[in-house]
Parts: sequence; C-alpha cells; structure tokens
Amino acid sequence: MTVIEAQPKNRIERLFEAKSDGILSVFTTAGYPNLEDTIPVLEALQEAGVDMVELGMPFSDPLADGPVIQNSSMQAIENGMRLQVLFEQLEGFRQKIHLPIVLMGYVNTVMQYGIEQFCEKCKALEIDGVILPDLPHYEYETIYKPYFERAGLANVFLVSPSTTPERIRVLDQASKGFLYLVSSASTTGSDKAVTNTEAYLQRVKAMNLSSKTLVGFNIKDSESFQLACKYSNGAIIGSAFIKALGAHEGALKEKVVNFVAGIKK
Repeated sequence: MTVIEAQPKNRIERLFEAKSDGILSVFTTAGYPNLEDTIPVLEALQEAGVDMVELGMPFSDPLADGPVIQNSSMQAIENGMRLQVLFEQLEGFRQKIHLPIVLMGYVNTVMQYGIEQFCEKCKALEIDGVILPDLPHYEYETIYKPYFERAGLANVFLVSPSTTPERIRVLDQASKGFLYLVSSASTTGSDKAVTNTEAYLQRVKAMNLSSKTLVGFNIKDSESFQLACKYSNGAIIGSAFIKALGAHEGALKEKVVNFVAGIKK
C-alpha cells in the first residue's frame, strides 16, 4: 500500500494555528518608495510586530487598486522594479525574515514569467502564498493548481459583498491559507466605511466557512481594524500604510514602526 506523506504546513497555516484572531497583515509595494527599500520595509514590519506581509508585485494596470497603490506601483516601476528584480532582492531573505509572505499581483505579470516557473521560483525563495485577483477560479482548478500545490503555495481567492453564498462556498473550498474578504464593492483605499458592510461580514461569518478569513480594502486605522476583527481572523491594511511610507518626513523604519503601533493601539 502506498503511503502518501502529508505536505508540511507553511507559515500561513502555522500562523493561524498559533493565533486565531487579531491578525494584522500589511500590504507594501515592492520597490517603493525606493527600489532598494523592499527588504528594509519587510524587516521594519517584522520588528514592528505585524503577523504577515502582502508584498505587491508592481503592475502598470492594477484594476483592483485605488490611486494610492496605483501610484506606488507606478513609482516602483519607474524605480526599476520588475518581477525578476524582486526575485533577485528576495534571494536569501529568509535568513532574516520569518513572517509569512504573500505575493500579490496580476496574472499577466505571472504569465509573462511563466506560471510553472513562477511557482517553482516562489518555492525556492520560500514564499508562502499568492493573491492574483484576476486569475479565474476555473482556470486555476483545471490548469494551474498542480503547480501551486507542488510549490506549497497557498492560492488565495477574494470574495466581495456581491459574491453569492454558493460562490463563496466554492471559493472557500478552493482557497488555501485564507479567504480574502473584500470589505466593499470598490477599489482599495476608498472612503467607504467598513461599517457599511457589517451585514455582509456578519453573513459570511455565519456561514462557518472552513477557511480562515482576513478582511481587506479600506482598513485604514485602529478603529476599522478592530471592527474587521469582530467578524474575521484579522485584516489587511494597504493604502493607509503606503501613504505613511510615502510621507516626506521621518526615517523609513520610524514611519513603519509608528504606523503599526497606531493600528495596534
């Protein structure tokens, strides 16, 4: 009889086992504000006490992102950031960075690199997961899933207030690592308050999904973070952090530490 060995748990799974609520994940754009800031920002976020980092792969047409993250992406591209450059920067980064790292970007960037090659490179670098909002669920399940699984990569799907319960169930079963709950039907960094979507978050929580959940989009301060945590395992903060990172005053590490302290207060 053939014995199938279980895949070792990656850092995302271990995080959710160790901490069931109040998880703080921060989005940052690779190569922003300066090309060589990628690793220093990761180090500062780790020192500040965040639980996970969503590392953006800059793309020229980021449809799901609002102007703040779009501008950071364009700035990073102007700085010279490309996927290959990012991979070069991440060589050996696990000697210092022990947080779960999730790469966020768009499928066009990954397909240009080659999806199988991308997954293999992520495995070699010890990346834990990927968020590709425009990768269709059907294509993932029928074509690309084996590449992700061989690499031990969690592929995270997004659901929104307009996603039907039936669809949420499907994506719940397909997601690895966690399910990304988009807080509102808008782009990142909009002025829509999370309070407007409490009914949606309550509905999803009541579904008792098998996946862990994190709320993203428009989480910008301690108040919105705490509200999101009422209905999920934690939240992802992006645009507000990018704004803080791009501020003219203050050293890089100081800006990161002060921002995280303000969210966790």
